Amino acid sequence: MTRFDLVEKLVLLSDLTRRDCEVIVDTMFEAMIASLQADDKVEIRGFGSFRTRKRNSRVGRNPTTGARVDVPAKRIVFFKPSQDLRNLVNSKESGNGSEKAD
Repeated sequence: MTRFDLVEKLVLLSDLTRRDCEVIVDTMFEAMIASLQADDKVEIRGFGSFRTRKRNSRVGRNPTTGARVDVPAKRIVFFKPSQDLRNLVNSKESGNGSEKAD
């Protein structure tokens, strides 16, 4: 699902204009980004939570030459799905017909 798909779904489910729905989606994403930049946790009940984790600096290797490369410390975004979301994704009653047979 893309941002465009999300906006389209919102347009279909509401009486809002496409432009209003775009503003809503953009505002929601901007608020989430701002919270993560401030090291706050973003939690969406029934979906999951986003938080940042710090990765320390380290020495890596260039896979082509084998030369040592200094990798600086950085923050990464980590997503932890809720138990409800995990159950819905793994349920056989999901109705999408894309379950693999083992």
